[in-house]
Amino acid sequence: MTAPSQALTEGLEMAGNVLYESTGLSGASSVRAGPTGKPPKTRVALPAPLFGEGVTVIGRTLWQLTWRNRIAIERDATTLAELRRVPYPDDGWGMCFQQSAQRLVTSDGSARLTFRAPATLAKTGEVTVTEGGRPVKGLNELECVGPTVYANVLPTDRIVRIDPATSAITATIDAWACWPPTKSSRGRR
Repeated sequence: MTAPSQALTEGLEMAGNVLYESTGLSGASSVRAGPTGKPPKTRVALPAPLFGEGVTVIGRTLWQLTWRNRIAIERDATTLAELRRVPYPDDGWGMCFQQSAQRLVTSDGSARLTFRAPATLAKTGEVTVTEGGRPVKGLNELECVGPTVYANVLPTDRIVRIDPATSAITATIDAWACWPPTKSSRGRR
């Protein structure tokens, strides 16, 4: 989607056959949308100093977080036009909509998942994600699949499956094998 020199992919969301991408870099952040497998048809830039982060679609709207700007932006999911900005009390990292519980799930780079009301982003609860009884820090991009939440763990190649009811990690995916071999990755294992 975006060349590394232009911006960093910070959030991805599939809704139907549309892929949404939020990119981050102060002065170069945007949100984009288009059919899967094709260049994005719609692109909206975020003004500096906003740094785009996680996105999620809820019906006809899309929420986009900003990293340290303490702002969340609600957008029209079709046109990506900004509908409103709301204060956001945390660093914005990942976000997904848990349809089964009718709530947003957000991350801030810590071991915490925060649950929020979809219309207002008001906090409704939180859990600390653990593995073997220890907190797992670095929770970043989130994907909600039924009652389960998936998160990549920075700065690793791990994706973890989380049961939000127990806050425990129930499985781990090692995404290292998905990367093409490079000089720097040789001999890692």
